[in-house]
Amino acid sequence: MKAEIITIGDEILLGQIVDTNSAWIAQELFAQQIHIQQITSITDAEDHIKKALSDASIRADLIICTGGLGPTKDDVTKYTAAKFFNTTLVHNPEVMDHVRQIFQRFNRTMPDINKGQADVLENCDVLFNDWGTAPGMWVEHEGKIYVFLPGVPFEMKNLMTHRVLPKLKEFKTDEKVVNKYILTVGIGESHLAEHISDIENEFPNNVHLAYLPKIGLVRLRVTVTGKDLELLNQEAEVWKNRLLERIADAVVATEDISFEQVIIQEFTAKQKTLATAESCTGGNIARLITEIPGSSKMFNGAIVAYANEVKEHILGVSKDTLKQVGAVSEETVIQMAKGAKEKLNTDYAIATSGIAGPDGGTEEKPVGTVWVAIAGKNEVRTKLFHFHHDRLLNIERTTAQALLMLWNLFQSETDN
Repeated sequence: MKAEIITIGDEILLGQIVDTNSAWIAQELFAQQIHIQQITSITDAEDHIKKALSDASIRADLIICTGGLGPTKDDVTKYTAAKFFNTTLVHNPEVMDHVRQIFQRFNRTMPDINKGQADVLENCDVLFNDWGTAPGMWVEHEGKIYVFLPGVPFEMKNLMTHRVLPKLKEFKTDEKVVNKYILTVGIGESHLAEHISDIENEFPNNVHLAYLPKIGLVRLRVTVTGKDLELLNQEAEVWKNRLLERIADAVVATEDISFEQVIIQEFTAKQKTLATAESCTGGNIARLITEIPGSSKMFNGAIVAYANEVKEHILGVSKDTLKQVGAVSEETVIQMAKGAKEKLNTDYAIATSGIAGPDGGTEEKPVGTVWVAIAGKNEVRTKLFHFHHDRLLNIERTTAQALLMLWNLFQSETDN
C-alpha cells in the first residue's frame, strides 16, 4: 500500500510551526509496511485542498490529511472535502454529545461556534476524538482511503494510534521493505562514499543505499525491497555486514538511534556519569542528552556558565586565568571541565567556551573561535575550533564536536 500525507495550514508555510506530524505518521505507517510516496504542505484554501486531494489519489492508495478541522472560519478542510467527494456535511448527534462532554469535563461553557464540529462528511466513518473537540473522519472513495485528522499533534497521534492504525491492519500490501541502519561518526559523507563505492556498485536493483548526513556524523540506510520479508531481512543483513567490515572503525551503532542515545547506552552500561559546563553552547549539549529517556542514569547535571562570574564562583575558574587569557581559552575550558566534574561528582565532563557570534569577536579571537575540553578518568583533552559567523551553526558544530571528543576519550579509557 502506498500513502501520501497532506498537511494543511498557513502556519506551516509561514514557518510559524514545524511540521512534526508528517515524520511521526511516516514512521508509524512504515512499521505496517505502508510506504510514503509524497508529503505535501498546502494553505487553508479550497482550490489548493481540492487539487492536493486529486493529485494524491493518482499516486497513493491511502491519503492522510492533517489540519483545518477546527471550528473557526479559516478551517475549511471538511467543507472542501465534501465538494471533492460530491457529498454533504451532516449533523452527527453522537459527535455533538461528545463535544459537549469535553467542555463539561473541564467545567467550561461551550461556544456556539463549536456546534459546527458535529458536522461531518455524510460518507465517512467518524473517528471519535477523546483528546479534543474535532473528530477525525475515514472515507473510502473510488478504491482509495482518505483519513482526515486534526493538526494538533497530541490529538493526531492518539487518533492515529487508537483509531486509524488498527483499521489499517486489515489492509495487506504485497511489496515489503526492510531497512538496516549504520551510524558512523568522525568521517565525512564524501570520504565514506568513496571508501565503500565498490560495495555499493555491487548492489542488485532491489537494494539501495542512502546517506543521511548531519554535522559530525553520517547515518547509512540500506533498503531492500521485495515480497518475502524473511528473505529481505537476510539479504539486508548480508549487505549491512559487508559495509560494517569495511568501515568498522567509524561505526558507533547498527540500529536507528541517535549519537546521544549511543552515548547514554554506553555510559549507562559502564556505569559512568557525565556533566556539562557550557558557555557558548548555552546548555544545548545538556538539552540533547536529557531529551532522551533513561539519561538520568548517567547524566548528573549541567552548569550554563555564560558570565565570567559564574565560571569563577561556581566552576572554580581562576580569576587570574580569566584576566590573563580570557574566557575563550584552553586554560579556561580545562578549569571549567574539572570544576564541573568535581562539583557534580561525575566521571566525565564537557566544557565549551567560544564566540558564537554574530558579534563579540576580536582580531585575535574572531567570531567562531571555540575551545572544547573533555575531562575524563585519567586526562583532560582539549581542542580549538575555528567556525564561521552563523551563531546557531556554531552552537550546533560545537555540540557535535564536543560529543565526538567525549566519545573518543571514553572509548580510549574504556579500552585501556
